[in-house]
Order: sequence, then structure tokens, then C-alpha cells
Amino acid sequence: MDIDKIIEEAIKEDIGNGDHTSLATIPENVHGKARLLIKEKGILSGIDVAARVFKKIDPDILFEKKTNDGREVGPGDIAFTVAGHPGTMLSAERLALNFMQRMSGIATHTRRMVDLIEGTGAKILDTRKTTPNMRALEKMAVRTGGGFNHRMGLFDMIMIKDNHVDFAGGISNAIDAAHRYLMKKKMDLPVTIEVRNSRELEEVLKHGGVNRIMLDNFTPAALAKAVERIGHKFETEASGGIHADNILQYARTGVDYISVGALTHHIKSLDMSMKAIPS
Repeated sequence: MDIDKIIEEAIKEDIGNGDHTSLATIPENVHGKARLLIKEKGILSGIDVAARVFKKIDPDILFEKKTNDGREVGPGDIAFTVAGHPGTMLSAERLALNFMQRMSGIATHTRRMVDLIEGTGAKILDTRKTTPNMRALEKMAVRTGGGFNHRMGLFDMIMIKDNHVDFAGGISNAIDAAHRYLMKKKMDLPVTIEVRNSRELEEVLKHGGVNRIMLDNFTPAALAKAVERIGHKFETEASGGIHADNILQYARTGVDYISVGALTHHIKSLDMSMKAIPS
């Protein structure tokens, strides 16, 4: 779902047939100004999305950025100001905050993980463990934090995981079936296969036909041996059980990519609030 569609659906969900509190209490002919106040340290993400929310609800609102996505912010910093009719500003407030707080939480966590493995050469990837219909924004936040996007969905990569292997009747069967499918559909997609142990790795190395090998739930020591065994014949990716306390051990193995589902599914939103500016 594209960003404008996400915003439109969020407005329908939240405002419905009208923000009746604002309509009831705020006169039509008043003008106001407010600012978005940051309340804790983190990496900002979603400010342009917030601008689109305000403009979608009221094209006449004046939105002024005071900083940009990707910047480190802290308590007391002002992300943006808005000016216009207070009623429409308040109608947009919660939606803008919901987007920015979650996106900034994702960007903050991603930056932390990226910083932890700085200098190793490994790249941090997100996964498909995203909020339904929010994937475009959550993956945008990962990029803001310095991470990289894995596949966007089931449509842009052949990713043969353990269940595919088991249902296909083995690794070789699964890889061959994938290539027959791509040839039949006249599609050119990269092929990744997940392996669970050294035996499966050896089968992939013997068979070939993939672009990347995902080494799932390997210990750092086992991963290092596997990466050495692969020897740059294929891209390598580590996944499963990787977190802030052990990610550096994984990155030092020489693996190309480290996928971390927690970037998007185990997140604390960044605290911020919109406050009126007294006239």
C-alpha cells in the first residue's frame, strides 16, 4: 500500500464522519499555532509523512519543518510547527503523532543496531514482520535509521524457507522447482534459500542455483565456519535469535547481511507531543 493510501485509510478510521469534539468547541474564524515537541532522545523519522497528514486534512495549514528525518533529537527539540484553523490541526494531530512516534522508534532502534556493528562490513536488514498495511512506512523508517530493506513482500524475491523445503521434498527439489517457475513465468527474481544446519548447507553448495544463503539460528561460531565454507560463492545472511547483546559477534563472522525482525515488530515508540503555542 502506498503512503497516500495509508494516510487516507488512517483518516477514514480516525475521523469517520467528523471530528465532532473540535467541530463543536472551536469557532470557525479562529487561527492558531502549535509545535511538535520531542520528549526523549532518538532518531527522527516520519516528519514528511506528518506534513502529508496535515495537508491531506487541510490544504491551507502551514507546516514548517524545524529538522529532518534521520537527525538525532532530544527532549525539548521542536520537530515542526503548524499554523491554521485549530480544529483541523487537532484532527490531524493524533494521526501525525502515531506515524511519527512509531517510525521514530523504528529508526532509533535500527540506528542503535547499525552503530553496534560499525566497521564490520555487515549490513542490517529488516524483515516482513511489519504492521499490516504499514510496511511502506516501517521500512522507510528502517532506511532512515541506516538499515536496509529486505524484500518488500512475497512478490519480489524467491525466498525458500524451511517449510518450503519440507513441503517440496528437499532442498534440490525446491531450488529446481523455483527455477522452473521463474522460467515459465518469464520472471527474473533473486533466489535465497534458508539452511538450518551444516548438512543442508553442503547440499546447497553442491547443488547451487541460488543468490544468497540464509543461515538460520546458527551460533556465531557455527556461522563463522559456514561463512568460511561458502567462501564468497554466494551472498550470506544470518537470521534468528540476533539482538543487541550478540549482534556484534555475528557481524564479526564476515557475514554479508544480518536480518533482525525486532527492528519493526518489537519497538518502543519515541515520546513526543503537540502543544499549542499561546498567541
